[in-house]
Amino acid sequence: MRNLKIGEIGFIAAKEGVFTMSNIVTKRIQLGDKELILEHGRFAPQTGGAVVGRMGDTMVLATVVASKNESSLDYFPLSVEFLERLYAGGRISSSRFIKREGRPSENSILTARLIDRSIRPLFPKGFKNEVQVVVTVLSVDLENDPDILGVITASAALAVSDVPWNGPIGSTRIGWSENSFLANPVSDVMKLSQMDLIVSGTSTEVVMVEAGMNEMTEDVVLSGIAESQKYNKVVSEGIIELAKEVGKVKFAFKHIEATEEESSRIKEAAKPLIQNLVDLAAQKKMNKEDALGELTKQVSEALKPKEGSDQAEISKGLIAENVENLFKKSIRANTLDTGKRADGRAYNEVRDLEIEVGILPRTHGSAMFRRGMTQTLTVVTLGSPSLEQLIEGPAGEETKRYMHHYNFPPYSVGEAKRMGSPGRREIGHGALAERALIPVIPKQEIFPYTIRVVNEIMSSNGSSSMASVCGSSLALMDAGVPINAAVAGVAMGLMTNDSRDKYAILTDIQGLEDATGDMDFKVAGTAKGITALQMDIKLSGLKEEWLHQALSQARDARMHILEHMLQVIAAHRPTLSKYAPRVVMIKIPSEMIGLVIGGGGKTINQIINACGVAIDIEDDGTVMISGTSDEGIKKAQDWVEALTKEIKAGEVYTGEVKRILPFGAFVEILPGKEGLVHISKLAPHRVNSVEDVVQIGDQVTVRVDEIDSENRINLTMDVANEWVKNDDNNSNGDGGDRGGRRFDRPRGDRGGRRY
Repeated sequence: MRNLKIGEIGFIAAKEGVFTMSNIVTKRIQLGDKELILEHGRFAPQTGGAVVGRMGDTMVLATVVASKNESSLDYFPLSVEFLERLYAGGRISSSRFIKREGRPSENSILTARLIDRSIRPLFPKGFKNEVQVVVTVLSVDLENDPDILGVITASAALAVSDVPWNGPIGSTRIGWSENSFLANPVSDVMKLSQMDLIVSGTSTEVVMVEAGMNEMTEDVVLSGIAESQKYNKVVSEGIIELAKEVGKVKFAFKHIEATEEESSRIKEAAKPLIQNLVDLAAQKKMNKEDALGELTKQVSEALKPKEGSDQAEISKGLIAENVENLFKKSIRANTLDTGKRADGRAYNEVRDLEIEVGILPRTHGSAMFRRGMTQTLTVVTLGSPSLEQLIEGPAGEETKRYMHHYNFPPYSVGEAKRMGSPGRREIGHGALAERALIPVIPKQEIFPYTIRVVNEIMSSNGSSSMASVCGSSLALMDAGVPINAAVAGVAMGLMTNDSRDKYAILTDIQGLEDATGDMDFKVAGTAKGITALQMDIKLSGLKEEWLHQALSQARDARMHILEHMLQVIAAHRPTLSKYAPRVVMIKIPSEMIGLVIGGGGKTINQIINACGVAIDIEDDGTVMISGTSDEGIKKAQDWVEALTKEIKAGEVYTGEVKRILPFGAFVEILPGKEGLVHISKLAPHRVNSVEDVVQIGDQVTVRVDEIDSENRINLTMDVANEWVKNDDNNSNGDGGDRGGRRFDRPRGDRGGRRY
């Protein structure tokens, strides 16, 4: 087949008979040096829409099914599932007992959220039919990540389906290396990239942004978004062509709306009540749901037909829907017309801040960060390298040494609800905070610890995920983790009028503005630049000028927050908590790893049990010894170094007499290494019996006479003591510096856990 240029679309009609229910139609779209293939008609004929997407040897199947009837819920019930199958990478689970896939991995949940946030804004207003989008990973090639392909294929499946949807969209991953952008780079290239920017958009507007990056400037980010839209336009246009070829007619949906007369009556009844409830919700004296419930109740009472009246009764559902719209419009109008927000702040004003560190006595690091009514408690725990998290997926296994967990208990919003395992929102917020801080976490060779950060949301009124970023940065510094810079985050909002010709970009949105506004744009970073982004919108797209202004205001807010954070703790503490484990890192020749481990792990287990430590050995000979006892760590370090030390003639050691034979004594000069002192070399004079000079268990000083051709160590005592007397600095024979790095910096009476 001839090569296709960027944006050129090719169709291949499958031979009849391959699938008797329909013809298979394949569309090929060239994206730079990659080919995107979308195939319709092969799988899942009973769905509303099904498309197979392929890039390289990575393949996903996206299916769409929707109910033809409107649900009774007061929200749009869209569910998105991303199913990772181990067979996609030719793998069987490493678990001995469970071989089938279980609950979704965190990666599956995060990718499902990525797809959900990309497609949700484009469903028509008032559409409340239940919709389920399922993306199944069929094959992975270790080069092309299935997440971007999943978004595109889901977009194509919706476009060709019978489900009402105002797409399609494209999605592009943008990397940054050597001052140039990389579109959809392979995995190995992405590992070297300074940016991982994912943008989903229609052919004209951006609908979703997510990113992690190494302190990039706002200008680079905006340029990256513009670059991605070039490819999103191509993908969107290609999907439109596919939909014209094989797309189904969209089914009509019924959404009962109030008549003009009913709307007028509801508006008149609600008008005198709305402002008071808006004020109560803005001051957090009443949450939005309670305020709407109270407003609906009062309006319903006011609209009850009086006895003898011929006015028809308006259903409570219509009243609730119209009341919510009026409530939102009231907040928007107040904000856009007065220049002041619901709580009285200016558009670019951050809520009041309160910061405290070191508040938990037995943890390794802790901090409290409060912004308005949003408050988080963050706790840092340090552990040995062996506590890294092992993650299994279709592409293989990988480890994480930095873990970030976010908990959102119901009491944080004043509710009493059943508590269970973390939900998708909690997992997503934890991953966002983790992504924001990864660029400043020190490398393992500098700080050889496993790090776990936990955010406990104590109170939430908007932007708790960005409060978690701030609190985590503070707690890490309190724990003595040498992070490169402090990180802060802020959530930006947007309010527009119906015609979108009037707008306001809002800094540090609270919960009411998040619920009634058009955008939640989370921006985190250091004073130098951005480290993470996540944008959700309720509109069908954003104007470029809105993005520019949002990033500019976010930078001003970030600098304001960082200034307050650094006034409380200006840098990481110079010492670790006395309760934190100590880690010593030394290097041994890789060929001696087996000697340290011993047959069946006998030697290393002996060291661990005798010294009360944990030992991790890398393939390159890096040995990490961790524990809570300085004495135990030093003993283990000496032991490992002794096992791997090369003994040379002329060196002097102090050792223990282990065995006595008629011809001499065997002295252990290093753990597991013995040498013979011949009877003729026990003293400068004639010795009749070995026992006349030494006994088993004696500590004696010896000098290495020679190491013979069979690696036997011959020692002497007759001149060793005199030699040592003249050179005290070599009495232990270890040549001075051990070559290890210690992180044994206790401080005060701080807290922690014992590894």
